[in-house]
Amino acid sequence: MTTGINLHFLSQAKVNPSLHNSNILTNKTSVPQHPKEIEKSPNISTAKPPNRIEKSPNISAANTPTQEEMEHFQEIIENAIAQQLYNKSMPDIIIAIANQFLGTPYQAGLLDKSQEETLVVTLDKFDCVLFIETVLAMARGIAVQDYYYETFRDRIMDQRYQNGQLNGYCSRLHYFSSWIDDNEKRGTVENITVNLGGVPLNKQLNYMSTHRQSYPQLVDNQVNYQCIREMEAKLNSLKINYIPTHQISRIYERLQPGDIIGVATDIPGLDVTHTGLVYRQTNGNIGLIHASPGRSVRVAGDLQQYVGNVKHAIGIIVTRPVDSVF
Repeated sequence: MTTGINLHFLSQAKVNPSLHNSNILTNKTSVPQHPKEIEKSPNISTAKPPNRIEKSPNISAANTPTQEEMEHFQEIIENAIAQQLYNKSMPDIIIAIANQFLGTPYQAGLLDKSQEETLVVTLDKFDCVLFIETVLAMARGIAVQDYYYETFRDRIMDQRYQNGQLNGYCSRLHYFSSWIDDNEKRGTVENITVNLGGVPLNKQLNYMSTHRQSYPQLVDNQVNYQCIREMEAKLNSLKINYIPTHQISRIYERLQPGDIIGVATDIPGLDVTHTGLVYRQTNGNIGLIHASPGRSVRVAGDLQQYVGNVKHAIGIIVTRPVDSVF
């Protein structure tokens, strides 16, 4: 690990450690083209997508994808259709998508470049949580043959913000335990840590409010700071469990490819410092595919060994994506 906390929901705080034209769709008004960009690919339709996910009133506050990112999105969808991924299990879909991002550079702080909370979606660089959010959102769409860029983007918002709604900085699910809890309530994931033999992680989550100077959106913004303090107080009732590092290999047979892994930490006030996806290799070994801090998307060969080498790590939290129905 680097000396920073490499989770977008913690703002990288310093802590001392052959495809038919109609198959790929995007809404032209939602994904405007920059005047200097080349003409839009003829394989992308401007038909309006179905209203499968409730739209946030702030959905217009989203970054505009580059031409390269739209072409990358199209390539991934083309591959998904060619492989008929919609006929496969959610674990298979997730890993197939994750594999297409191998080598994508890691970049910290992607969500915090603006003082105003904006829906950031990228396909050419990730932090560790942006990676899992992107893969999960794509997999959920592909599972139901929804190939619209707009609804892919909506799923990112649905996963990243409380109740799926972007309403300022405080609406972001900053702590991983909160991310799990909110997404579990809405049927996106299931926390299976207790079922795997997890033990309680008894700590108060207050890292953000006690390290205010590490967060640009908190330093000079009393409204955001007070909101974060109130959010942390509500999290006191949240029960957190984890699998201790030395017990991880014992649950290998019960893990599925694409399970979401949160690396639990002993840092006071904090629950998780890194995330990734379970990766079953051709030799049967259980590894981790993740956006590696300071490097790129890559596969760590053995999950337990990797976690054991993460500074301050004490184990893992395991969350399983639920089969998509919309």
